[in-house]
Amino acid sequence: MAAVVAVCGLAIAPTTASADAMSSYMETALIDVCRSAESNNLVRFNKTMKEYRLKTQTVALKVVCNGENIPDFAATHGAYRTAERLNESLEDVSIEDVALQSQDKIHVNY
Repeated sequence: MAAVVAVCGLAIAPTTASADAMSSYMETALIDVCRSAESNNLVRFNKTMKEYRLKTQTVALKVVCNGENIPDFAATHGAYRTAERLNESLEDVSIEDVALQSQDKIHVNY
């Protein structure tokens, strides 16, 4: 009987641990976006954004690559054209959320 309880406990454990983890599709999409931003190739960046149906402004505001927001990440890696494109998308923002929580940002390390 104790063995059955232990097996059931082990069967339930992975489902509760993975509830906080992102899906593999989302992780792949975020890594692709970070890599395309790092490449300084606007054609590749635009293709990646279109492939995953993402808006540039949403990515610029919410995606964090290796601990940096994505425009800073691109600039740090010498991808100035991509960083400029991301920063241009932020120029139209007129409302600033002063109560933004860190959970609202999507972090990815690769």
